[in-house]
Amino acid sequence: MIAIFLLLTIFLHLFTTTAALGVNYGMASDNLPSPFVVANFIKTQTIFDSVKLFDTNPDVLRAFANTGISLTVTVGNGDIPALTNTVAARRWVAQHISPFYPQTKIKYICVGSEVLFSKNTDWINNLVPAMRSLHYALVKAGIQDIKVSSAHALNIFRRETLPSLMRFMVGYDLSFFAPILQFHQRTKSPFMINPYPYFNPGLSRRLNYALFKPNRGVYDKYTGKTYTNMFDALMDSTYSAMKALGYGDVDIVIGETGWPSQGDASSPFATMENAISYNGHVVKEIISGKGTPLMPNRKFETYMFALFNENQKPGPLAEKYWGLFKPDLTPIYNVGLLRHEQSVPTPTNPSPATPAPSNKNYCVPKMDVSYAQLQSNLDYACGQGIDCTPIQPGGTCYEPNTAQSHAAFAMNSYYRTKGQSYFSCDFAGTGQITTVDPSYRNCHYL
Repeated sequence: MIAIFLLLTIFLHLFTTTAALGVNYGMASDNLPSPFVVANFIKTQTIFDSVKLFDTNPDVLRAFANTGISLTVTVGNGDIPALTNTVAARRWVAQHISPFYPQTKIKYICVGSEVLFSKNTDWINNLVPAMRSLHYALVKAGIQDIKVSSAHALNIFRRETLPSLMRFMVGYDLSFFAPILQFHQRTKSPFMINPYPYFNPGLSRRLNYALFKPNRGVYDKYTGKTYTNMFDALMDSTYSAMKALGYGDVDIVIGETGWPSQGDASSPFATMENAISYNGHVVKEIISGKGTPLMPNRKFETYMFALFNENQKPGPLAEKYWGLFKPDLTPIYNVGLLRHEQSVPTPTNPSPATPAPSNKNYCVPKMDVSYAQLQSNLDYACGQGIDCTPIQPGGTCYEPNTAQSHAAFAMNSYYRTKGQSYFSCDFAGTGQITTVDPSYRNCHYL
């Protein structure tokens, strides 16, 4: 019996350590559900255990309180120079981290995004000092388990070559990357990269290699390893460049990776079929925990890009279509991200999933509603005679104890008692009707 228990424990440990899969939650769209609905969906219906944000939106941080979902928050590139000052860094932590932690499980602070790609010398030169200041501010605040990192685009190598020979760009290898990796090694924080085969300049002649489809592969004669996909080659290229500087022991986190499902004439490879092939194989590879040719059996914490399409993003049409789920939280296509999907399919010409229609509506707050307005909605709804005892201390819907959560319950109860009319979910323009059931655990929305 003990042996069976030990085997079960080992199995569960392996499952949880290999399924380190997260998602990037961008909000440059005017049709998204509220952060509370999104947090509940991720927690109860998907296999994601972590979420990466591109800011420190307080409504989102409150929505993920007590969910157990790990969050990465991001410092804007423009804020990097000021945060080299330790006083400013401590003020930033006091404003953006301390009010939410530890109820919200913040795991990483990502300082800037792809600053080398920006070519902005002010951001580049101040990145490491800002990372050090924020780490210092966290320590002074008594916060030990939030790590500081920065996400890097993979335009950081000297030239395209075999993975084992890849090195960081001359001029940045010792002045930029060595101090960053030294910081990561000292603070036990990860080096974060954004590998995107989609943006490879030779994509037109290497499409199958990028999409995990049958291809000739790339043989590295210096290691005897053969690469059958570009994703593994990018990961091992990063490892080789880190190892050459003496930092091969620093952990690697994949901050972004994905493929757009739609584009225009300027983006011929942004198609549904290609997105399914790439994202499906990446999900399968990450969950398997098989690692890469140079890093066998190594588990990579990975954040897929992105949770939703974002119709307000600037740039080419393809920039708007990286999403995995629609605003009604049905999948745009199936790559095994929902809990009820028992296995990750091997995607070879699959068709988009057809969402099942819902026959019930709910009223919840919009995503950009202020704390004051949420409290006003809560007070108004509960003052109209609805039963608000479930969101009182000890009630089945009291946790998470946030204005977003409590207001959602009260607004929906009011909406229900008023016959579910469109106007009963208005709340001065802050309510929205959704077909996604916000119920969770023992908290049931009527």
